[in-house]
Amino acid sequence: MKMAPELKRICEVSELEPGSIKRVEVEGLPPLAVYKLDTEIFITDDICTHGQASLSEGFLEGDVVECPIHGGCFSIRTGEALSFPATLPVRTYKARVVGAEVFLEITA
Repeated sequence: MKMAPELKRICEVSELEPGSIKRVEVEGLPPLAVYKLDTEIFITDDICTHGQASLSEGFLEGDVVECPIHGGCFSIRTGEALSFPATLPVRTYKARVVGAEVFLEITA
């Protein structure tokens, strides 16, 4: 029997501007970066895999976030490292909007 996913509340949809990045801390998880592209919402770990930089302080162009310190780029859809010096992917999470709230979906 498949277990229902656990949902962790992240923020209100109204807190996210299109093209923006928001840092969020949720108990039991590393710091997260929440991205809004038009009507889509994406969530990744906030810390760059190359160094201890906050991706939420980086630059968002389309669905690519650039680390503010060394310029490594990641796909916010897949977490794939797209440019040097970043070579390891950043962890992504599934976002779910329920009403006016954004949740992170955790599957067992």
